[in-house]
Parts: sequence; structure tokens; C-alpha cells
Amino acid sequence: MKFLQDLHKDYMKDCDRNHILSYRQFTSLESKVPKIEHDRHRTCFTIRLGNAGRQETAILKYEFTGDREVHLLTTNVPVEFRGKGVAALLAKTAMDFVVEENLKARVSCWYIKKYIAENPMTDYKEQIVD
Repeated sequence: MKFLQDLHKDYMKDCDRNHILSYRQFTSLESKVPKIEHDRHRTCFTIRLGNAGRQETAILKYEFTGDREVHLLTTNVPVEFRGKGVAALLAKTAMDFVVEENLKARVSCWYIKKYIAENPMTDYKEQIVD
């Protein structure tokens, strides 16, 4: 039993040393991650940004161009939220949708092209058509 107690103490020291998040810290971070909405009728992904006083919306638009093919058209993030990973969240969500639905995608948006190029470990490139 002493061995297990010592092992647990060592583990907790490592956790502290490596700055592993506590449950409280994690749930606090989780609440700050913006909610991404997928509106299939309007063919877009959106994120509402800002506070109750002033809300802005980031959007990624797409359209179906065939039975199993989408065209990823554009990503737009309000100026004050640029450079904070919002477009990356939209691009990831859109590409995950393409993969999960087993669709092919044509990409016009420069940012989504950049996102795919910077994330080569994913299945995204297999879904892209010219």
C-alpha cells in the first residue's frame, strides 16, 4: 500500500510540474471556447463573438455543387477577432464535416487552403478535388 501512496505522490508532483490543468481550470477554459453552429439550410458555419452588449458573427460559407460534393467558398471573421484562432475553428469544423459526411470538397477560400496545408496529419487532403 505504501508503494501506491508514494506512486500517487510522485504522479501529483509531475502533474504540478507539467502544469496539467485541474478539472476546475479545464471547465473554466471549456466555457470560453466559442460555440460553432452549423446551419445546413443556409449552408454555413457560424460563431457568435463578443459579449451581451455587442455581438458579432464569424462565418464560413459553403454550397453543395453535387450529390456528394461541396464548395467551401469563404471565411469571414470580424476585424477585432482576427488572429485569435476563430477562422481555424471554422475551417476545422467545416473540414471535419466534409470527412464525417464522406464528401468531396472544392476550396476557393484562401484561409481554408492554408489551414489544410498546415494540418497534413488529418484526412482532409483526401477529400479535396480541383
